[in-house]
Amino acid sequence: MRKLLLLAAAMSPLFVGTAHAVSVSAQAGEHYTELSAGVGNQNAGLAFNGSWARSDHDGQTGSIGATFGLPVGPFSAFVGGKGLYLSPDHNSSGSALAVGGGLNWQALPSLNIYGEAYGAPEQLTSGSKSYVEAKAGARYTVFKPLSIDAGYRLIEMKGTHGKSSDKLADGWYVGAGLSF
Repeated sequence: MRKLLLLAAAMSPLFVGTAHAVSVSAQAGEHYTELSAGVGNQNAGLAFNGSWARSDHDGQTGSIGATFGLPVGPFSAFVGGKGLYLSPDHNSSGSALAVGGGLNWQALPSLNIYGEAYGAPEQLTSGSKSYVEAKAGARYTVFKPLSIDAGYRLIEMKGTHGKSSDKLADGWYVGAGLSF
């Protein structure tokens, strides 16, 4: 029993921070749509997420992932990984295992500035040569649980064997989300 309590105490820093049971969000840009859902807070402790992104002209992706975040004052950083299903229009469908991370700055109680990036090299990607995604933006909490987002988003699947790359997103976006 004592070992079990010591193990629980040693693991408790993994689950610190504010509690968010569930979050959902939607983002849209020119020729681009993304829907996301998550459990936990990616900026503090362990969190799990999933998303689906679609381009009008270059295909779609689906992902599930996990992050671990550490808050320090108004700043937080997280590292994570995600498994992706890639369905580009100009290359073969496949999968990728991407790793990445992000930073968040709570500039005001209701305003966050954030950025994140994930990538998968050729060795961790099938169907495409590589996978890259990046996002930078600002999130304003209108009132709990509603927030609005705006920023810049890039999602690219590089082509194999001389085929062209597929960019699902490469431009500005707006979005909204709910966190319960």
